[in-house]
Amino acid sequence: MSEAPHRAVEFILKTAPLFAKAKSDRVYIEEYRKSKKALLMQQASVNGVQTLAAQERDAYADEEYQALLKGLASAVEQEETLKWQLIAAQMRADIWRSENANNRFLDRVNT
Repeated sequence: MSEAPHRAVEFILKTAPLFAKAKSDRVYIEEYRKSKKALLMQQASVNGVQTLAAQERDAYADEEYQALLKGLASAVEQEETLKWQLIAAQMRADIWRSENANNRFLDRVNT
């Protein structure tokens, strides 16, 4: 019996928690981004910036906010990499299943 599907399943089991962590990190950063923007807008207001548009502009231009966006980009990259590795492992198991079904069919036809 081929080890390929078993290795694929083991990979999925090993990688699933990493994917879950990557996804939770991404969601956390996305939600924290909203809080950070609000805090920066509040800070701009305290510093005398009156209009919401100007507060928002200052928040988006803030170095901490831009660093947060870089962190979000990294989290999305990690999540997507793990997602596609999991999909590829599932595909390997599916291909093995199809090949075996085809082989069984050919064995029946040839006998």
